Amino acid sequence: MVRSGSNRRALDGLAVHFHEADITIPETLKEALRGCSWIIHAAGKLGEAGVPEEKYRLVHVEGTRNLLAAAFSLQPQPRILYVSSPGVLGPVAGEPAREDAPYAPSNPYERTKAAAEEVALEFASRGLPVIVARPEFVYGPGDLHVLRLFHAVKRGRFFYIDGGRHFCHPTFIADAVDGMLLCLGRGRPSSIYHITGPHPVTFRELGDAIAEALGVPSPRLSIPKWLAIAGAGGLETLGRLTGQPPPLSRTGVAFFSEDRRFSSQKAYDELGYTPKYDLETGIASAVAWYREHNLL
Repeated sequence: MVRSGSNRRALDGLAVHFHEADITIPETLKEALRGCSWIIHAAGKLGEAGVPEEKYRLVHVEGTRNLLAAAFSLQPQPRILYVSSPGVLGPVAGEPAREDAPYAPSNPYERTKAAAEEVALEFASRGLPVIVARPEFVYGPGDLHVLRLFHAVKRGRFFYIDGGRHFCHPTFIADAVDGMLLCLGRGRPSSIYHITGPHPVTFRELGDAIAEALGVPSPRLSIPKWLAIAGAGGLETLGRLTGQPPPLSRTGVAFFSEDRRFSSQKAYDELGYTPKYDLETGIASAVAWYREHNLL
């Protein structure tokens, strides 16, 4: 399902039938969904500096409500995978968070994804077979969002905050896809599953892995969080004046200076999910794809 102006080049040559619709326009949805047995609802708005929270809410919350309402009216009802994010739990201190941890979103993207997840679970409580998957920090061939991080490391512009000691939880795209398909095929309706890479890594480990794959020196510069926040605030102000996205936002600073670790034990126990790509293998594959497509 695509909007009329969507870029479809990534799907060139594949046996895909396109249905034009828009999750923010309810009247376009029912006909587009008719006859579907499975629906993967992965539409979303990635976090960007300066975007009003209402724009995230329109896509994440109202869009999800519109889509599930249309699916609810179909007979037979399709089985639905809602693609959420572990970010709805916010930063995680201590042990990796499980799916039953309380919501603690810390930015507009996370708050609206949490609200959308609640909408999905509400429809599930009414009998619609909805399963929630939370893939974390997905990277790999085809991605253009995390590409900016690779560019920064290659050009020697990537720096650590507080020494790069905080944790993130990268998930290679092939593992994310395998996990989400397991959720759709085997997951219990109303259930939530974390889909993550093999284990969390520090941002210093991530930076070193990217530098190794690129064949450049590892990042060395580190600055304190307070200085990064002050600099990002100034860049956001400059971005509003020039109309250009800032190279670093306060949300970005938070990402690199907070811990996010999540347990996928439930997906392993119930679905048999086992990630196959460690960080070094996944990063090397991503770099090879970027170079093949002249992006690095």
